[in-house]
Amino acid sequence: MADKPDLLTVARLAPFLMQPLQAAFTVHDRLHEEDAAAFKRIAPRIRAICGSGESKVSAELIAKLPALEIVSIMGVGYDGVDVAAAKARGVLVTHTPDVLNDDVADLALALMLSIARRIPQADQHVRQGRWPAGPMPLARKMSGARLGLVGMGRIGQAIAQRALAFGMSIAYTARSAKPALPYAFHATPRELAAVSDFLVVITPGGAATRKLIDTGVLRALGSQGYLINVARGSVVDEAALIEALQNSGIAGAALDVFENEPLVPEALRALDNVVLAPHIGSATTQTRHAMAARAFANLEAHFAGHPLPSAVPECR
Repeated sequence: MADKPDLLTVARLAPFLMQPLQAAFTVHDRLHEEDAAAFKRIAPRIRAICGSGESKVSAELIAKLPALEIVSIMGVGYDGVDVAAAKARGVLVTHTPDVLNDDVADLALALMLSIARRIPQADQHVRQGRWPAGPMPLARKMSGARLGLVGMGRIGQAIAQRALAFGMSIAYTARSAKPALPYAFHATPRELAAVSDFLVVITPGGAATRKLIDTGVLRALGSQGYLINVARGSVVDEAALIEALQNSGIAGAALDVFENEPLVPEALRALDNVVLAPHIGSATTQTRHAMAARAFANLEAHFAGHPLPSAVPECR
């Protein structure tokens, strides 16, 4: 229909999001990547963008879309969106917080258990027929250990709640202390790492946190400590992490995100003291459907003139 608003997708979106989008909008699926000439013709009509948490919406792209009104991201992270450029143009940016808290928190605990008890390695020990030759080396107990959370937002608090069931002591670092929470606050990641057995990274990505987990933090975590990253790959200095893992600077790492994903360095893939996952923090059927519904609801509300369910903090 000619009266449908034009929308540009900037990611390969799941069918359960594309179907409602196509019913409500004239969808140009990644046209800016597929056909530059066609995109140039359509660009003046584009009123909305929809993408994933890994999508890039640059100031350059925004500048090419004079009619753009809203960017809807299906994900809690939106560090790929130039929010400052969007705000300067009066363009709203939305995301999908809350609906994925449980899944990411669940995965954080799963990764902690996986690296502590070496579950993927144990699986291979059995599958490769090595068990008859002898048992695996002893692993590390997780219950009762010290957990440090780099970030104490909604997901950080959900991780903390789960860790309490394991009898873990909990401390955290964040931009500021949260006096209402019963956990110890440390001013810097390095201070937190020094008193942690498991250091879980769950802070937003972006320039402010780039390589926040650096050589100094890893040294403070020490040879008996484990790093778990369910935030963004950019938050960890990947080269420093590889060096620490190769030289027993830390005991191990469990990673769901990487600096240049989906490309993961061979040096990481070759290590036995890591557990690697392909960015699956929110990857359950139930949660991805809920995220898609929220991303669509943000667009639907905007074009109906209703309050947005979840604008990013900068646009509230």
